Amino acid sequence: MKIKPTDWKTQVKLFEKYGCILVRQKGDHMIFHHKNAKRAVVIPKYDEIPVTVILNNMKTVGMTREEYLSIMESI
Repeated sequence: MKIKPTDWKTQVKLFEKYGCILVRQKGDHMIFHHKNAKRAVVIPKYDEIPVTVILNNMKTVGMTREEYLSIMESI
């Protein structure tokens, strides 16, 4: 299965299920913290978040493709 662009609400649910915690919001960007991340996870409030942004956020928290797709199914 392919990782597809989704809206920001779906991404927020997905990354919160993975353990990310909302720290703050600046404009239309939501900043999350994850215990394994070296830097913040940023989710922009876009109707369609590009796959590149999703992949970058996954890499930041160490999420595998399988984990992403598994969480996606449960949302």
